[in-house]
Amino acid sequence: MISTDKFYNYPLLIKQLLISPLSSNPNQEIINDHGICLNYKDLNERIYTLSNALNDIGIKKGDTVGVMDWDTTRYLECFFAIPMIGAILHTINVRLSEQQILYTINHAEDDAILINTDFIPIIDKIKGKFTRPIKIIVAGSETINIEFEGLKVSSYNYDSFFQNYDSNFNFEDFDENTVATKFYTTGTTGDPKGVSYTHRQLVLHSLGFIAGSSVSNYSHRFHNEDVYMPLTPMFHVHGWGFPYMATLLGVKQIYPSKYEPEKLLNLIKKEKVTFSHCVPTILQMILSTNKKLKFDLSNLKLIIGGSALPRNLAIEAKNQGVNVVSAYGMSETCPFLTIAQIPSQKMNTLDSELIELKCKTGKPGPLVELRVVDKNLKDVPRDNRSTGEVVVRAPWLTNEYIKDSEASKKLWEGGYLHTGDVGYLDETGSLIITDRIKDVIKSGGEWISSLQIEDIVLKCKGVKEVAAIGIEDKKWGERPIIIVSTIDSENNLDTEKIIKQNIKIQIDKGFLSKWAMPDKIEFVSDIEKTSVGKINKKLLRKKYTL
Repeated sequence: MISTDKFYNYPLLIKQLLISPLSSNPNQEIINDHGICLNYKDLNERIYTLSNALNDIGIKKGDTVGVMDWDTTRYLECFFAIPMIGAILHTINVRLSEQQILYTINHAEDDAILINTDFIPIIDKIKGKFTRPIKIIVAGSETINIEFEGLKVSSYNYDSFFQNYDSNFNFEDFDENTVATKFYTTGTTGDPKGVSYTHRQLVLHSLGFIAGSSVSNYSHRFHNEDVYMPLTPMFHVHGWGFPYMATLLGVKQIYPSKYEPEKLLNLIKKEKVTFSHCVPTILQMILSTNKKLKFDLSNLKLIIGGSALPRNLAIEAKNQGVNVVSAYGMSETCPFLTIAQIPSQKMNTLDSELIELKCKTGKPGPLVELRVVDKNLKDVPRDNRSTGEVVVRAPWLTNEYIKDSEASKKLWEGGYLHTGDVGYLDETGSLIITDRIKDVIKSGGEWISSLQIEDIVLKCKGVKEVAAIGIEDKKWGERPIIIVSTIDSENNLDTEKIIKQNIKIQIDKGFLSKWAMPDKIEFVSDIEKTSVGKINKKLLRKKYTL
């Protein structure tokens, strides 16, 4: 019998994602918007050098290193080096309020923070309330001294690491269930909730999406001839995991730093970007800017997530040549769960049918068990009418909320992760999300879908953005109101008439309950968003209830 010590157990660790690109495409470019150009050999050397530096300044296995940066190649280096030494990468959401950032740093128990100089003013304001000593690593070439009252703090310069340390480092094989990353979900009430992911979960998530995007013969396959640029911040669910996937595939990568529409479009044109992902508000921003620039976007494949893809936005994207489809996931799911699939025979179908397919939440990816259930965790009938909560299982879902056993228990009640989303599975097995549980409006005993109202309003001429929310009503429980942002505010009276007429038409046809007619339509210049670009319905409900 052969001794088992002759075999390699091959733990699923983030370091293994570097094997393929170094073997098959070592000279492929990885570019910053500032003209910094690396290849995969350079990236690998810098990861090793950074690991040496972190080890030398006292960062050890189990420590947490926060990062406050724009989307840069430097951030990509941290995606690998920090977890590869057994430490935990905390991607700090720089769009949160100062007090929320402080909360996440303290709650995550950061031992060090890498800070882009743009965010030094934030740290300067909150540093006195840090609950533990923190090493500060300043990104860039500047040396900045930060004084911390009553705390023992060391300050380092990121660029100097690559002048003072070599690129030899021995990365150990540790348990694949070691935590690799943590971050905090955005919240407008209460404190943000922390989630974490292991090496195993991140590797499987990378493989899961690559396989899931290849199921359909349609052109949203993420492959090694793509040119990738993130349009989702790297602090948000690790950039939806795509930097890990792009690196595994060895594709050309572009990191745009700050998200400025004209700069993004110029990078898409100059670097011939073919694959990206974003929330609907970012797509709206890019398409609006491109109406002036008129760049050819016909080679761009775009995954939309974070919230539902509005039909009119899908139409505008198609008109500008962008190949866009919906996908679905959340912070607690790493995030990939589903992606819209377009069968080949549907490619030449009527535009309206094609747009409908693109806007569907999509079919579950490989290894994703997705159910739509009632309050007793029993499957609802698959009849295109009966809705329930979406619950899931997959090998990359977060195990728990950090330091919150009660919320964790509720998240995993019955052995399935509860998404908090309401929807149904159609006859093809595609998921259609009809609302968030907390966003469903209940008026006069009738359940009203806010997403259904929003879809009707978005089809009205002149409407840019819309949010339908339920406001407490003593008589009816709740009543819907609509907040609308228009292209031309001078025509708001006409727009209001059109909105009410179109809603009435859908009520008369039986597609909407009579209770869906809003009590009020509020016109605003801009609708409030969360830190990751979603419409902030929690804030809107609070604002319009007062």
